[in-house]
Amino acid sequence: MMGSKQMPDRKELRDYNYAVAGHAGTLCTPDGELFIKPCTQSEIDFYQSANRRHPEFADIMPLFMGSLLLTDPTEKTIDEAVAGVISHAGDLKTSKEEIVASVTEQVAHATATQQKEGGAWVPAKDNKIKTDKAVVLDNATFGFKNPNILDVKLGVRLWADDAPQQKKQRFDKISAETTHGSLGFRIAGMRVYRGSEDASELDEENYKIYDKDYGRTTVTQENVVDEFRKFIFNKNAGIDEDLGKAVCAAFVRDLQRVEEILSRHESRMYSSSLLFIFEGDGQALRSAIEENNALIDAEAGIGQAARTTKRVDSGIALDDEDELDEDSDLEASLPQIYSLKLIDFAHAEWTPGQGPDENALTGVRSLLRIFQEMA
Repeated sequence: MMGSKQMPDRKELRDYNYAVAGHAGTLCTPDGELFIKPCTQSEIDFYQSANRRHPEFADIMPLFMGSLLLTDPTEKTIDEAVAGVISHAGDLKTSKEEIVASVTEQVAHATATQQKEGGAWVPAKDNKIKTDKAVVLDNATFGFKNPNILDVKLGVRLWADDAPQQKKQRFDKISAETTHGSLGFRIAGMRVYRGSEDASELDEENYKIYDKDYGRTTVTQENVVDEFRKFIFNKNAGIDEDLGKAVCAAFVRDLQRVEEILSRHESRMYSSSLLFIFEGDGQALRSAIEENNALIDAEAGIGQAARTTKRVDSGIALDDEDELDEDSDLEASLPQIYSLKLIDFAHAEWTPGQGPDENALTGVRSLLRIFQEMA
């Protein structure tokens, strides 16, 4: 999907507060519509190649708008360092009038640590990567009232071929001790609107935050379904069993699509994630579903009779992908209900002749089974 937006002045950028995992330093525009994430050149290259040569794959990624050039990644904060935007053609755009975006959407973290020449690999203590580049993406949480957000890191193996030996050993230990080893994924972070009856467990926006230790120490192969239910089903926020099952059924459909697309492409991704987002306010979620269904019926023509050509997942009407032009007014007017995107491509590449990424697919298939059980 093509699109273009004008970047604001760099001084207007502010810290992004909805990241549930990954590196520090992410920013967004004042209206929250664009997400800016420090990254490596290899991640920018993967976004660009996906949009140019693998459009189906790019469709399950965040909407990529372009890349930012940061002047001094070591001494300045990112908002002080943003100098301009590099277009797909490679031209540096510095004035507001020149800065125009390009193609397809993402969200969340970069995994790139520095290895000093001749020295041992050491994890970054401040959780920031040293880089002079950033990707500009459509913010996947934009348009939700109170989004529930879940970051699931994929893979049994978490390291790329060029990783230092110490990093391989550390990541293998993490995999062996968590659901990475048994299920091919781990919950990297989660935030749930009104996710506890105990007010002391909620932040100032009424969210319960689950950090990286939750997925490493609490979630096991035995309790994993119950832990995922905490993300979806939440009577405190007005999400009852029927409403939660509708959301799960919608995620099942998207997970099936992710599995199909990954199975048709030859790539390798290490430490990439699936980002699950849905409206966490039960009343807002129910209203969004009703508005969504009414709009789809109206577009099709004659009320409920038109539903014969649609897929309906437990109450959420989902248009067949080819039935609507993605740039249509209907597409733009649909309320936000849920989103599933593949994110984080610091260690991703196309691998012609090597077959699909079974390492990532192991996690996708485990997630599909879990959401099918909950639906």
